[in-house]
Amino acid sequence: MLNGQKIIVIMPAYNAEATLRKTHEEVMAQGVVDMVIVVDDASNDKTMEIASSLSATVVYRHEKNRGYGGNQKTCYKMAIEVGADIVIMVHPDYQYTPSLIPAMASMIANGLYHCVLGSRILGGYALKGGMPVWKYIANRFLTLVENILTGAKLSEYHTGYRAFSKKLLEKLPLDQNSDDFVFDNQMLAQILWQGWQIAEITCPTKYFEGASSINFSRSVKYGFGCLATAMKYRLAKMKLIRSKLFPEM
Repeated sequence: MLNGQKIIVIMPAYNAEATLRKTHEEVMAQGVVDMVIVVDDASNDKTMEIASSLSATVVYRHEKNRGYGGNQKTCYKMAIEVGADIVIMVHPDYQYTPSLIPAMASMIANGLYHCVLGSRILGGYALKGGMPVWKYIANRFLTLVENILTGAKLSEYHTGYRAFSKKLLEKLPLDQNSDDFVFDNQMLAQILWQGWQIAEITCPTKYFEGASSINFSRSVKYGFGCLATAMKYRLAKMKLIRSKLFPEM
C-alpha cells in the first residue's frame, strides 16, 4: 500500500509461461503491491499452472480466447471487485520493468494524477531497447496524428505499461471498447475525452526472442483502428457524430 491505498497489479496473460514467474517476482519485490491478478486468455501452454502457484495472486481463466482488450476488461473488473484503489497493468512478457511500479503508484496515491503511462519514447529508450525500426516509425506517426486530432501532447499512445486510479476506471465506458489490441488506444482517448490529465514517466523496455509481439498484418489493423478512434474523437468533439466510445458529458 501507499498512503493507505490498495495497489493491485493486473497481468493480461496469453502463452506467458516463459516470463510470467520472473515478472511476478520483480513485481512483488517492489514492496508496495498488495495483490496480482492474472487473467489467462485461454493459453495453450502452462501459463495457468504457473500463475496458480504464485503468491499473493488471484487467477482467472477465459475458457475461450477473448482477445487482448477482452482480457483487460476482465482484469479491471476483477481489480475493482477486490477493492483496488490503484490498478497497474504490467505485461507478463517482461518487456517493461516492474521497477517503476512504486513511482507510478505514488503519483496516483499522492493525488497528482489519475493516469500514469510508462513511455518508451521519452528518453529515447525504444530503439535502444530493440524496438524494430518500422514499429518505431509507426509509433511516432500515429502519435503525431492522434495528438493533432485529440489536442493532447503525449509522447506515445501505445505503451502497455499503465497505472490508473479506481475513481478514473469507474467512470470509463470500457465495455464499449474493442476486444482487440485497439482497446488500449480507445481507453486513452476516453480518458482525454473526459478531461483527465495523463502523466508520463520514462520507461526502459526490451525486445527479445520469445517476448510477445503482434505481427505486421495485425499491427496494420491496429494502426488503422487508432486513426479511426482519433477521428471519431475529433468528430464527436465537433458534435458531428455521436459515439458510444465518447458519450456526451
